[in-house]
Amino acid sequence: MTRYGFNIRTRTGQRVDHICIMASCREDAERRLRQMYRDCEIVACQTEAVGRADSLDIEGVIEMISNDPVTVPAVARSVLRYKSGGR
Repeated sequence: MTRYGFNIRTRTGQRVDHICIMASCREDAERRLRQMYRDCEIVACQTEAVGRADSLDIEGVIEMISNDPVTVPAVARSVLRYKSGGR
């Protein structure tokens, strides 16, 4: 996959920078861009090859989750308290 970074000018003349679209080819990226911004003018286009990340280490994720204490924010506690009827 390739990441395409577009800088465009909309049909009303407003400039929009840093629109990133992942696609297999530039034509596909431009098609997706024009679905969002009809009649836009492409000012610049940068490309960057993106490789796949390494496979997910399930044991590492479980270890991270189990090492951290479970905390519930005060807002969530108050919502849960009133929904359960307890005080």
